[in-house]
Amino acid sequence: MPLLFKEHPLRRAVVAELHTRIYKPLRAPERVSHIAVMCGEGGIERMIDHLHRLLDHYSRPIPPRIEQSYLVDLGPFRVRWERHTEFITYTFSKQGSFDHPFAEPVLKELPEEWLRDLPGEVIAAITMAVEGNEAHERDSDEIAALFEGNPVIGSEVAGGTARVWSDIKIHADGFMHYLVRACSLSQNQAGRLAQRILDINCYRAMSLLGIPLAREVSPALSDADRRLALVASRMATQGMSADPGFESDLLGELTSLAAEIEAITARTTYRFDASRAYYAIVRQRLEQLRQQRIEGLQTFTEFLDSRLAPAIATCQSTQDRQTDLAERAARLTSLLRARVDVSLQGQHRELLQSMDRRAQLQLRLQQTVEGLSVIAIGYYGVGLVGYLFKGLEKGGFPLDASVAMGLSVPIVVGLAWLGIKRLKKRLAHLH
Repeated sequence: MPLLFKEHPLRRAVVAELHTRIYKPLRAPERVSHIAVMCGEGGIERMIDHLHRLLDHYSRPIPPRIEQSYLVDLGPFRVRWERHTEFITYTFSKQGSFDHPFAEPVLKELPEEWLRDLPGEVIAAITMAVEGNEAHERDSDEIAALFEGNPVIGSEVAGGTARVWSDIKIHADGFMHYLVRACSLSQNQAGRLAQRILDINCYRAMSLLGIPLAREVSPALSDADRRLALVASRMATQGMSADPGFESDLLGELTSLAAEIEAITARTTYRFDASRAYYAIVRQRLEQLRQQRIEGLQTFTEFLDSRLAPAIATCQSTQDRQTDLAERAARLTSLLRARVDVSLQGQHRELLQSMDRRAQLQLRLQQTVEGLSVIAIGYYGVGLVGYLFKGLEKGGFPLDASVAMGLSVPIVVGLAWLGIKRLKKRLAHLH
């Protein structure tokens, strides 16, 4: 039936997102092997191709498109493939009775070549055994023996309808071991419980990836802190009377230091933010377990929170320290730039004063030259007038040329002075 309304292009995609990571029913007794493989955000195509190899090995059809998750029954066992932001998870489950919960992981039934060629690196691996209420109920010593004598963590979960034990250690087979006793769980409840346990282990591992990075960058941050304090001390003690190259050298050092801090921040920000996000998911899944204490055992929340909370706090502290160092470097840079600006303004003021003095000297020199020019023009003017007077005297004109020349001197000089003054006014008006 055609739709009677116009549909948003993402409507079906966002609804499908609600069903991408839902649980699958699980019926005891059943064994589960789960691995999380780091692939990065750009390695998904290799992972899909590798899944196709597995499907081809068991003669299963290749789906035309794989989105966030894919579930298929391969015959001997089922496999669920899930895509996450940074990693891919494979969950292999096989229903049927077993003698020892962890002796024969489902993963061992996979082709060795396929496992050996798995792209990426495994960050988490679990073997989980789910046994029914009809199975032999083990006492504390038998449970401890299953986990090779390691301290066991356990609790009643799902409102007391199941019990879960683990030592949260990597055993000789490369897996962490979890034992689940489904006392009165339905298949859907068992599926949800198993999915939450797998999520807790996987996201627990991902949340702790920030700790090695925090420890790695801590010495560099301590060095940056020391150098920033040294720069601030030098700025405070040197004062404004420093030599001209002091601020320039200090500014270069600060710029280099700020770039180093920014490089560390760019390298760690994503990892630290991801660690906090994964930790939040772990706490959410732990809360969903609805745990009750088994006498004498730590609950999973107590154990994981006592380890994860300080680790995440360390990541947060390191990130805050990076931010603080970057802000301090920015403040010192701004202060130093202000000092440089003040110094430059003083130099500009001195330069302007020097230019003003030179202009005054030039004005005085120009005035002196103008006076000399008036005298020179007057001298030549009187000479020309003298030639005129001498010619008149020789022509019989009753005139004493020498007296007339003497009388014409102030007149000629005055006219020269007036002419130069009018020329200066005209040039000033044009300018």
